[in-house]
This record gives sequence, structure tokens and C-alpha cells, in this order.
Amino acid sequence: MPERFPAVFVSHGAPTLPIETSPARDFLAGLGKALGKPKAILAISAHWENGEAAVSAVERPETIHDFFGFPQELYQMAYPAPGAPDVAARVNKLLGGKGIASHIHPTRGLDHGAWVPLLLMYPEADIPVTQLTVQPELDTAHHFALGEALRPLREEGVLILGSGGTTHNLYEFGRHRRDAAPPAWVTGFQEWLAEAIEGGNKDDFLHYRERGPDAARNHPSEEHFLPIFAAAGAGDPGVSGRRIHRSHTFGILAMDSYRFD
Repeated sequence: MPERFPAVFVSHGAPTLPIETSPARDFLAGLGKALGKPKAILAISAHWENGEAAVSAVERPETIHDFFGFPQELYQMAYPAPGAPDVAARVNKLLGGKGIASHIHPTRGLDHGAWVPLLLMYPEADIPVTQLTVQPELDTAHHFALGEALRPLREEGVLILGSGGTTHNLYEFGRHRRDAAPPAWVTGFQEWLAEAIEGGNKDDFLHYRERGPDAARNHPSEEHFLPIFAAAGAGDPGVSGRRIHRSHTFGILAMDSYRFD
């Protein structure tokens, strides 16, 4: 029988994460060993948006360098993991079975929301990977339901990896050094979120935009936060998620990670 895997949410931060020393980098470098080796990985990245769910069935995903103005070293990096078209077909079937509109994309590669954390977690790049979109025009409840539909994958040896940001306000990015202390409006939201998730308060969690302190300031747009709802939905009903990492970079980027069993 395949090993049962959790669903995990990680904050991937800036594209420079693999080449700069930080607590988040160190954490991700050890996370793959802590989780074990899955049969395949389904990455739900903030950097692939679509109006409805789309899942990639390419056999050899390209490494997409979807960022500009960063050190040349990053553009030379590649993550040559095989694709997982069989998992993509399974994802499409599971979503359709729950009435969630979806389709298979034949050529989409891995954007940095997927390959940056995976490069640290599983540097051998020998685990098949497929990617699923977020749908920013749809709400948190939709993404939670998306995760619920995908929960059976965990029993099939698939690691569900949501990748985004616990906080993500790039308008504030240039105002803070990489080692800056986090301001209160970041830590207030960060700790509220941990309390909502670990306390099993699903209603507050889903309505974070109205109830979370400084939610709109921490997330002027939602795409980087939506993967956490998919990961949470894939967790077992009645079992609270738990924070497995807490740190910051550039002050305003909370780099927390969560595990949903």
C-alpha cells in the first residue's frame, strides 16, 4: 500500500530563496526528509492562475523562470523532475466527480512557486510533479472544496503541496531590508492565522478577509493565500492543521508553513 502523505502549505517568498541563507531556506531543505518520499507531488502554486481549475499533464515539465531582475544564477537553475500525467488525469477526475469545473493542460511547466521550494525539499528532482492552478476569481470556500475533492490523493502516496505566502504585500517590499524586523501589522495577522488554523476555527479561517487583522494590507490580492485553503481542505475532517515553521524575510513576508493531516 502507498504511504499516506499530508497536505502541506509552504511560503516560498522571493525567488532568491534557494541562494540566500534564511531560516525558511533551512526549514525547506529539511522538510523533504521529514515528510519522506512520495510517489508523486501535486503542487498548487500561486503563480499559475486560471478561471477554472487546470492541471498540467506534460511529461517533461520545463523550469519556468517567471521573474525579472534577479541574479543570473537563478536563471541558470533547473528542476528537471518528470511530469505526472497519470496524477493529472486523476486530479481531473476527482474534481469533476465533485462538480468542480477543470481541464487538463498539455504543456504547462513548473513555475517558481513550485520549483523553488521543491528544489530545496527534493533536490534530486526524481519525483513526478504536476501543477494545479488557483482561481483568484473564486473564493476561499471554493479552494477549500478543491482540497476536499483531492483528499483521496493522500491515500495514494501523493504529496499535496500548496505554495504561496502567509503574507504577501509587494507594495511594501522595497521599504524593508531582508533582515528587517516584522511590523505589528504582519505579526498580528500571522498569529491570528495560526490561532484560527490550530484552533480548528474554519469559519474565521475562510472569512479571513473580514475577520483577520490587517488582512487586506497583508494580502492586497488573494492569489498567494489561496493555496493554503486547498491544502487545508485536503486535511482530514475534524483534525486541526498545525504550524510547522515560523519566520520572516524582508520584514513583511511571513514565511510560515503548515501541515494538514
